[in-house]
Amino acid sequence: MKKVGVIANPKRPHAADVFERLSRKAESLHWKLFADAASGEHLPSATIIEMEDFSSTVDVLLAMGGDGTVLFCSKLLDGTEIPILGINLGSLGFLTAVSEDDLEEALDALHAGHCKSVPRTVADCAVIRDGKAGTSSRILNDAVIGFGGSSHIATLDLRIDGETISSFACDGLIVCTPLGSTGHSLSAGGPILQPGSCSFGISVICPHTLSNRPLVVPDSSIIEVAVQASRKTLLLSADGQDIDELLTGDSIRITRSAKPVYFLYPPNYSYFSVLRQKLHWRGSSL
Repeated sequence: MKKVGVIANPKRPHAADVFERLSRKAESLHWKLFADAASGEHLPSATIIEMEDFSSTVDVLLAMGGDGTVLFCSKLLDGTEIPILGINLGSLGFLTAVSEDDLEEALDALHAGHCKSVPRTVADCAVIRDGKAGTSSRILNDAVIGFGGSSHIATLDLRIDGETISSFACDGLIVCTPLGSTGHSLSAGGPILQPGSCSFGISVICPHTLSNRPLVVPDSSIIEVAVQASRKTLLLSADGQDIDELLTGDSIRITRSAKPVYFLYPPNYSYFSVLRQKLHWRGSSL
């Protein structure tokens, strides 16, 4: 019997209907469902377990919601090889592989062993303060340096593998993984990186220069961003969650993690089809 974990956002449209369909399909496939307390309220057949017990209990984890749900699940399974199948219950969902309309077909493919488990790059991010490593986080999507309590700009120094690239008077800076390149980085004018490419993207937010362009560097690089000067409190955000306030003199070091996150994709999944759909690419008309 396959042990399948479920973590869902029950506030998503049509969530109740999708839960019912999942329950019926799991029963027909003789799966044992495990859910957190919130998701379990909508899955009477599921066994309720604590969040910290998923990594030692389930064979696969269904992340049912949007990209936020997928990011939460990736941190929950931190460092394990348990794969995540993202099921989109929202409108965007770049990180999800299955639409709610294709739920049953995807679960049949999972049961038959036809889904492919693929490792996705994770970055390790650490704050260096007074020469010592402080707050750290694993990042599936992106690290964002910026925001704060005022509109004042900051001056950030960028170094790659110890070489100074430049100083930027700007609102902030984004370092993204390939999987996260369609998130905040894309909104800031950053490049789209195909998942699986061995690279990081670096985008400066609203730089005070017209010559700035986003960078793509190998994911073997050591990326360092130093706060040279700032008239406001800068925040360091990891996958959308604020993790530290940055002070003048602080540095942020970003490297590729030795442990990826594993995602499941059904046989008919196409990344470029997702891009065409989500970004409304229609081609040129003559």
